[in-house]
Amino acid sequence: MMRLPRFSYRVPRTVQDAAVILSSEGPSAQLIAGGTDLLPNMKRRHETPTTLVSLRHIEPLRKMTNGTGLTVGASLTLTEIVNAPLIREQYTALHQAAAQVATVHLRNSGTIGGNLCLDTRCSYYNQTYEWRKAIDFCMKKAGEICWVATASKRCVAVSSTDTAPALIALGARVRLVSAEGEREVALADFYNNDGMQYLTRRQDEVLTEVILPPLPGWTSTYWKLRRRGSFDFPVLGVAAAARRAPDGTCEELRVVLGASGSRPVVTRATELLSGKRLTNEVIAAAARTLASRAKPVDNTDLDVYWRKHVAPTFIGYALRELRGDDMSEVRLRTARQTL
Repeated sequence: MMRLPRFSYRVPRTVQDAAVILSSEGPSAQLIAGGTDLLPNMKRRHETPTTLVSLRHIEPLRKMTNGTGLTVGASLTLTEIVNAPLIREQYTALHQAAAQVATVHLRNSGTIGGNLCLDTRCSYYNQTYEWRKAIDFCMKKAGEICWVATASKRCVAVSSTDTAPALIALGARVRLVSAEGEREVALADFYNNDGMQYLTRRQDEVLTEVILPPLPGWTSTYWKLRRRGSFDFPVLGVAAAARRAPDGTCEELRVVLGASGSRPVVTRATELLSGKRLTNEVIAAAARTLASRAKPVDNTDLDVYWRKHVAPTFIGYALRELRGDDMSEVRLRTARQTL
């Protein structure tokens, strides 16, 4: 049985108190909300914080406010996100992404903020301590070499968050609070292309809110490829959002790929498709071009060459759904879900 290492547990009641604890404790302190990713990592000794700072009892982080756009507290559970009618109707890609994270039980505990900060994954890293010690540790934890790309000077562990690609496609921003103040950044700028230092969030900052702009006239969708219909992390995620003119031409279109690198991959979909109608020929050509941004490596589930081969297909599914096609049968076949 894998056991947790020893740690102290702090329960602040305000964001400011949590930020002060993080600042005073330094790198040995870590935030915990649902704990669905952090606690297994601690059991495998990927992470060994000596202080956990709980966000569970900070009420402002559990609120959703609808003003100009939508502000979502970072401690709202994924189940609460899925069940929110406004998100389902106006920010469909987020609803679909949250609904496909793990299982119902994990969505009941896991939070939107936690999913955005999800640790990067790799088949050489996400193993027990004894397994990793037997083959020698990798550079992401305690070692000096990347076992996936031995000549690489950076870790190539993969970003496996489902909600981040969807929120980036929706133009989301996040608010970060520290003991010294607060800042707001575009979610696309929240990630680094580095499997180890994968967030631009500082250790002393608390992610408090996800801020969604008003999107009148927009439609959005999220498609996920994984081995099983539930539980598994994505081996490919495709988020797409579009604003189209009455005649069907694209005025603005965003496509973001997940699980294709150490951060979500933002494509140049607007540049490629602006002023065009989503005909079958246009979708097929665009899907091939946009899929070229996917650079999967052989460190997650399923064959890497097959994953790259199916990327245009899944991008095509997303674009067809934005066009208005009924994709429910295809989604049921590929995702084992009706969303």
